[in-house]
Formats: sequence, C-alpha cells, structure tokens
Amino acid sequence: MNTVFSGIWALLVGIVFIMLGNGMHFTLIGVRGGIEGFSATELAIVASGYFLGFMSGARKTPDLIRRVGHVRVFAALGSFMSAALIAFPLFTDPIAWTLLRVLVGFCMSGIYVTAESWLNASATNETRGKVLSAYMIAQTLGLIGAQGLMTLGDAATSVLFICASILVSISFGPILLSVTPTPATEVTRSMPLRTLFRAAPLGTAGMFLLGTVYATQAGMGAVYGTQVGMTPDQIALFIAMLFGGALLLQYPMGWLSDRMDRRKLILGCAILGASFCAAGALSAQAMWQLMAVAFLTGGVTTPLYALLLAYTNDALDPEEMPAASGGLVLIFGIGAILGPLVAGAAMERLGPSAFWMVLSATFTAVALYSAYRMTQRPPIAAADTDSYLGVLPTASAVVVEAAGAWAAEQAEIDRDTNT
Repeated sequence: MNTVFSGIWALLVGIVFIMLGNGMHFTLIGVRGGIEGFSATELAIVASGYFLGFMSGARKTPDLIRRVGHVRVFAALGSFMSAALIAFPLFTDPIAWTLLRVLVGFCMSGIYVTAESWLNASATNETRGKVLSAYMIAQTLGLIGAQGLMTLGDAATSVLFICASILVSISFGPILLSVTPTPATEVTRSMPLRTLFRAAPLGTAGMFLLGTVYATQAGMGAVYGTQVGMTPDQIALFIAMLFGGALLLQYPMGWLSDRMDRRKLILGCAILGASFCAAGALSAQAMWQLMAVAFLTGGVTTPLYALLLAYTNDALDPEEMPAASGGLVLIFGIGAILGPLVAGAAMERLGPSAFWMVLSATFTAVALYSAYRMTQRPPIAAADTDSYLGVLPTASAVVVEAAGAWAAEQAEIDRDTNT
C-alpha cells in the first residue's frame, strides 16, 4: 500500500487544496450573491456558467496539452483560476460573475484533465483501483473541508475569496514539483449521443437527469440556504452534509451494486432521492431535519452517478467503453448546465421550497424511466457485470475512461478466479 501511494501523495495533497479553494468558491457564490441582492434566476445563470465552462474545458484541454504540454497548460489554467477567484468581490454584477464562473469552470476542467492524466500514468493495472479510489476520497474531503473554512471569515468581505485563491495557488506547488513523467493525454472522441442512447438508454437518460440534480445541489444549495434564512455557518454545514453523505454511503452502494440487478438499485436510489427531497420541501423551518435530508440526498446522488456508469459499461463491449465514457460525461454536462436554470426559475416563482420540488421531480423521472427500462430488457446476471468503482460527478473523461477500463479488467479477473 505504501508503494502505491509513495508516488502520488503529492498529487493527492494538491487535489485536496484545489478542492478546498473550489469548494469555498461554490458556497461563497450563493452566500455573497444573496448579500448583494441577486435574484434566484440571476444566481442560477451564474451557477450554470461554471458547468458551461467545465464542459468546454473538457473538450478543449486535450488539444491545448498536445500543443504546449501538460506543465504549461496546468500552470496557465491555475493562474487564470486564481485570478478569477480574487475578481469576484471586485465585480459584484451577475453578468461579470457569470463570465468569471465560465472561466473558473473552464480552468477547473482543464486542471482535472491534466492532474488526472498524471495520476493515471502513475498507476498500473494492479494499483489503478486503489489510486482512483484515493483520488475520489481526496476530492470529497477537500469539498467537505472547504465548508469548514467558510466559517472562518465574513462572506460580505473579500477575505474568503482571497483565501480560496490562495488555496488554489498553493495546490500547484506539490503537483508541479513532484510529477516527473509527462503522460500522454489521449481522450477518446465521444460516442454520438444517438448511438449511446440506443446502446444504453437508461445510462444516457439517467446521466442527463442526474446532471441536473448534481448541478442544482452544488450550484443552488447555498442560494436555497440563504433564502430560508440560514446563517453562513449553517449554509456551510448544509453543503458539507451533501458531500458527507456521498462519502459515507458510496461503499455500501458499491457493495450492493456488485451483487444485484443494478437497475433495481438505480430505481431504489432514485425513489429514495425523490422521497428525501419531498421531505426537504416540508422541513424548511426545521434546521436539523434539513441537514439530515441534505446528507441522505447527497448520499444517493453521487453513488447513482457511479451506478449509471457501471450499468452502461455492462451493456457495452470493452472497445466501446472509452467512447461511451466521453459521451456520458458530455450528456451529464448538458444536464448540469440546464439544472440550475430550471431550479432558479422555479425558486423565483414558487419560493425556496421549489429547490426540493425540482430535485424530487427529477429523481422521480429517473425512477420512472428505470422502471420502464426494466420491462424492455432482461437483467444482466451479477456474475457478468463489471466491477463498481465510486467515480465522482466532478471527474473528467480521463478518470471515467480509466475507471471503466479498470472495472472491465477486474471483472474479468474475478470471473477467471471463480472458474
């Protein structure tokens, strides 16, 4: 185990610092936007800007890396992101914030692609599962820790934005000073969405809907907290609960995933998500109930992402998986752009409880479609499925492809062992 992590510890440390800065900025946007008097619709547009930039960065970064190399791309994107974080309190205008969020999303996506390329190059077939799992844990811990840092300053000032910028700047030190090989970055061209849908209808539609759920939680959670009268500390705890649930419930979901029909588990998670969110709409004044709902909702959202990836891989031939991974990341990104816009418009018309109502309706759509698909295809035997790996929605196509390849290899090894 020590051998596995001796070559990647600096990368993991750097990722934690990046997620600390990025996680702070996500919550800050909602809190500071409320202080500045931005409407729910305006903040929804700002939130969607990040995911628009993220999707653009995922498609453009491999070309940039091929032209000028990993180190230059990584350093340039980090510098732009750090500068953008400082600029938020200087330009308190929805249009300026939207443009800055597009820039931050683009940079963050490129940083992921570059760092994940280094991480993947540091792993072997035997260690890839452990390395990717450690990476996902580092990301989640950084996001949770960011909410704790939110309590150390006043969102009405520029202090917390400056702290986020500093954390992002610091993160590049251990990464750039430790990586020695320059890995090849070859992200496979995405499978056309029509082809992907024909091959895996539930995975494709589910990813689109889940993209709206995740982006609404991450982008509009702090906006909801502001509108129901939470203090900044309570908002930080609320967001931490969303990611904390994902961290703690990922393993049991994965254990179940390898032992039962994944469609049933997807259906169960979606029903639970819809139920939890419906309870959230009825608990606006009960603070600890809201925290519990956030924990449980986040606890089914992130595992559902990995479940949909795993189920889609089960329906494909191994040579199709890399292209399908790119298509799934793309359709998830499209949903992520639209999610906050829908939630923001609903919150503007119906009040803050619409945050939960939109989430509940989307989970219900996932449940209904998964139930329908169960009538259209026979189940895949658990022994014939690929292994589950807890991939996070924040991962780029580099990790999604690597996780798919590892899952297929691991499943093949398990089948050979059993026979």
